[in-house]
Amino acid sequence: MMLNFFDQFMSPSLLGIPLIALALLLPWMLFPNPSARWINNRFITLQGWSISQATHQLFSPLNQGGHKWATLLISLMIFLISLNLLGLLPYTFTPTTQLSLNMAFAVPLWMATVIIGLRNQPTIALGHLLPEGTPIPLIPVLIIIETISLFIRPLALGVRLTANLTAGHLLIQLIATAVFVLLPLMPTIAILTASVLFLLTLLEVAVAMIQAYVFILLLSLYLQENV
Repeated sequence: MMLNFFDQFMSPSLLGIPLIALALLLPWMLFPNPSARWINNRFITLQGWSISQATHQLFSPLNQGGHKWATLLISLMIFLISLNLLGLLPYTFTPTTQLSLNMAFAVPLWMATVIIGLRNQPTIALGHLLPEGTPIPLIPVLIIIETISLFIRPLALGVRLTANLTAGHLLIQLIATAVFVLLPLMPTIAILTASVLFLLTLLEVAVAMIQAYVFILLLSLYLQENV
């Protein structure tokens, strides 16, 4: 039995071996490979259509230089969606509830967009730190504020994904515990609570997909500023 509700977010291990590596590798084994046949099955067709629509939605505002990032970002989005959804299954672990993992995704990609902006258009990239027409006395303050906001971006990416998934898992755990406690005492209330739990689980499935999409959408917006 868990000592507290936050024990579910601890990285599991077996015989001293951390199982987070297995949790990260499992989604890649579940992705279906396109077949050599001329006509694919319905699932692969739906998968290809979904990827195509997401790619068009995310990268249509970007110029040709930003389209080189499509494979990387779409692959990361599918990977995050798979991790988030697999974490909703019983007796599973959600790696994306770990801030360290999310920051490991966010920081290098954010840094890459900044480096690309400084390399390709240094004047425009540095111009974001100081809006045009700023009064002279406010220039130092605005530069400091914009610099801080720039460095907060990867932290916001990682914290947003971690906080939303952690809050959803905690809420599901709380309501599930309430159902088990109320079932022998007040069966009617327990059934109503279980229906709320079912609806919350459906909402959490949507949140798992939306948060992965938002993570990549914000990265694409950062990329759009620098290409």
